[in-house]
Amino acid sequence: MTATARRELAEFLGSRRRQVSPASVGLVAGGNRRTPGLRREEVALLAGVSHTWYTWLEQGRDIHPSRQVVDALARTLRLSPAEHEYVLRLAGHGGAPAERSSEAVPAHLQRLMDALGPSPAYAITSSWSIVGWNRAYERLYPGVAAAADRNLLWAVFTDPAVRDLLGDWETDSRRFLTQFRAEVGPRLADPGVVDLVTRLQEASPSFREGWASRDVDRFSSTERRFEHPVVGTLVLEHHQVTPADAPGVQVVVYTAVDGTGTAAKLSRLSG
Repeated sequence: MTATARRELAEFLGSRRRQVSPASVGLVAGGNRRTPGLRREEVALLAGVSHTWYTWLEQGRDIHPSRQVVDALARTLRLSPAEHEYVLRLAGHGGAPAERSSEAVPAHLQRLMDALGPSPAYAITSSWSIVGWNRAYERLYPGVAAAADRNLLWAVFTDPAVRDLLGDWETDSRRFLTQFRAEVGPRLADPGVVDLVTRLQEASPSFREGWASRDVDRFSSTERRFEHPVVGTLVLEHHQVTPADAPGVQVVVYTAVDGTGTAAKLSRLSG
């Protein structure tokens, strides 16, 4: 565990401890409680570890919790599957961090995206830099080609055109933020991640508030609504795949949802 991972694990556990009501774990809610949620000694008791050891963990000391202890803490703190996976990765039990990739999309992935025709597609690195896209995506979001800072999270939180394009910006932007944090958690000390997060905190109050929550979530394919200035409402299903031969790149594809008229609109947009 790096020092940054230890600090993030400590602060994340503390933030989740304060969100657990004593009643939900069978404890009496009364008494002289100065802070919301559970006390550290209560978490330690319920998880089967010593109070001192758990206090050290929340202080970010150089200790190494086992997989069994992390699992016990996840149960005690009522962590979601995404949160459980996040603390496992921070503690060094979730596999190696995502492989870094160059700032260029491999040629075969560009050909794959081009072959998708009217379905918008783009490729991002592990730091969410957009490194490639097809014609359909550029028609959906024309600003991608001219963007000075071609990073997906930066575009979502700072580009007014993207805010207008996303049919439910509040929900979509928060979803992007929580997925980004889950992905980069073990790499929070990387200079590129530090620079991006610092600039976003300065540029966007919404990002600053969401980042402070320490919420994390997994990606899941879902329907998304876009409000395009030319063709109107588009209802698209959001997919994300990681090529076996380019693990540092993710390809995002939007496909038209049947019965919504979106397929015809995408054809018009790409024609």
